[in-house]
Amino acid sequence: MEPKPIQAEIIGKKIILKMPKNDADVKFILTLRYSKWNREGYFWEIPHYPGNLERIQQHFGERLGPVIRHESITSDSSEQSRKIDKNQVLVIKTRSGRLKLIFGYNATLTKTIKSIPYYQWDLKNKWWTIPYSEQFLEEVKRKIGELGLVMVFEEEEKKTEVVAKISAYDIPNYRKCPEEYVHKLEERRYSEGTIKAYVPLFEEFINYFSKSTMEDLGEKEVMEFSRYLVMDRKVSSSHQNQAINAIKFYFEKVRGGERKYYHVDRPIREKTLPTVLSEEEVIKILRVTKNLKHVAILMTIYSAGLRIGELVNLKIKDIDSNRMQIRVEQAKGKKDRYTILSQRTLEILRRYIKENRPFEYLFEGQGSTKEIPVRYSTTSISAILSKAVKDAGIAKNVTVHTLRHSFATHLLERGTDLRYIQSLLGHESPKTTQIYTHITTKGFDQIKSPLDGLDL
Repeated sequence: MEPKPIQAEIIGKKIILKMPKNDADVKFILTLRYSKWNREGYFWEIPHYPGNLERIQQHFGERLGPVIRHESITSDSSEQSRKIDKNQVLVIKTRSGRLKLIFGYNATLTKTIKSIPYYQWDLKNKWWTIPYSEQFLEEVKRKIGELGLVMVFEEEEKKTEVVAKISAYDIPNYRKCPEEYVHKLEERRYSEGTIKAYVPLFEEFINYFSKSTMEDLGEKEVMEFSRYLVMDRKVSSSHQNQAINAIKFYFEKVRGGERKYYHVDRPIREKTLPTVLSEEEVIKILRVTKNLKHVAILMTIYSAGLRIGELVNLKIKDIDSNRMQIRVEQAKGKKDRYTILSQRTLEILRRYIKENRPFEYLFEGQGSTKEIPVRYSTTSISAILSKAVKDAGIAKNVTVHTLRHSFATHLLERGTDLRYIQSLLGHESPKTTQIYTHITTKGFDQIKSPLDGLDL
């Protein structure tokens, strides 16, 4: 009995391939960018990129049956199928924190978009995207009005199709992270936060291949799991990179293997700008916070540009009132640094310490004693800020890290040199600090459009 021919169908921008399981064929399919296995339909989905069909035909040869082409093409993008009037500009705030702009050819509006940092042109979909910020949205809105066009603004709905990660309830005999993995992390003095992140990531990896032994896992499985994170789980680039690092740690440090680089093609990561509070909004947040300890926490984070992990690790001895500095020990990257101590923060901290009398850490949690001091909970700090933001009537998506971004931006707006801001924040590279030059509104009120200078 002859084996069934391999079936290939072209539907829109996808090639659907149905074939018997064969390790050599699967290995070939995985060399095609963004190919993925459809578990429900039992077929491979391959992007119909130029050259992909020819490579498939060359690989399978006579085993491949006639290629079926479907004439009716459905578009996944609702924006592409919509009709937009010539005088309209469709502006969509995406889930990824960018603005998508769709309009007919207009050289002037295109020039404005190109003046905004991190702009991108999507060649496939024929639209522009820029980072979302209130400043950039107002800039685009103003230019659209000047050109006599109409802006139609929308927001994308929240994504619901993301696949949840594998848990102990999904598969029988769920494997826990090996003790030797955790011990090696502790032995190499990885931070508590890194250990908490790596362990569940590595567990997800070993349970994705639940039928394989730990000894059988290798580079092929790492690549397959990474594609699963991107194509099925639709995780962020940072999540994917951290997962790869957690897996690499096992092979390189626990097993003692050679260092390897795992490259997985993925869509370009869209650059977004952080949310920043205005000085007036910071005032509102501090004014609505009545509890002395809570005010001290928020003031210390904002006035010194601290990360939340750095705040909870601060000890009383780290506050140097003589030199007006705060010592931040073993921060991100296992580095020490000094940052500034605000005079107002010092006054609040003195009142707070006199009233609360912490033992060792500057901010301590419930049950803390002299013998066993307990650090304050990061979850509690997030809850304090969330309540303050709500009470202040601020609609922005504000996190504790927003206070750090606001500290840097406000310093820049007050004329502080970027090199000093880099040092205060503890950034390794000046490129990381330069992001704040794209957020600040300093000087915008003094810039006039060249149109206003023309003698019309």
